[in-house]
Amino acid sequence: MKQIGIVATLVFALVTGGCGMGHDGGNINGNWTATLMNTTGTPAFAFATSFTQSSGSDLNVVNFTFNTPGTCFESQQTTETGSFSLSGNFNGQVSGSFAMTIKTTGATDDILTLQGTVQNGKITGTWTLTGSTSCTGNGSFTMTPA
Repeated sequence: MKQIGIVATLVFALVTGGCGMGHDGGNINGNWTATLMNTTGTPAFAFATSFTQSSGSDLNVVNFTFNTPGTCFESQQTTETGSFSLSGNFNGQVSGSFAMTIKTTGATDDILTLQGTVQNGKITGTWTLTGSTSCTGNGSFTMTPA
């Protein structure tokens, strides 16, 4: 009986250790800022947003604001969606995958896609912009808690 209690405690610790990520390694909920760089190393976009964990791996993206919208997004309304998959270990280290899509809802169909990794309290990865002829590109990004 004692062994079952120990196993249950260990399973609970492992499961709750992997239930999110964020400012102090606890969860992904909160305010984040992102900097997107072109492949040439010059800034492409910057934005701020808030994440809250939805059901499963879904991520609610709210209060999204481009700080540096570029010409593709400066006069466009956007919709934002996201997802993440996190895991943890007994030392409190959380890592996993992250995805986010920002789409214009105006006359053009510009889509900014971010794919990254959650690790050490930040999110890093690559981005791709597709859509109208003048709105294409790619590079890397870093997101940190605000």
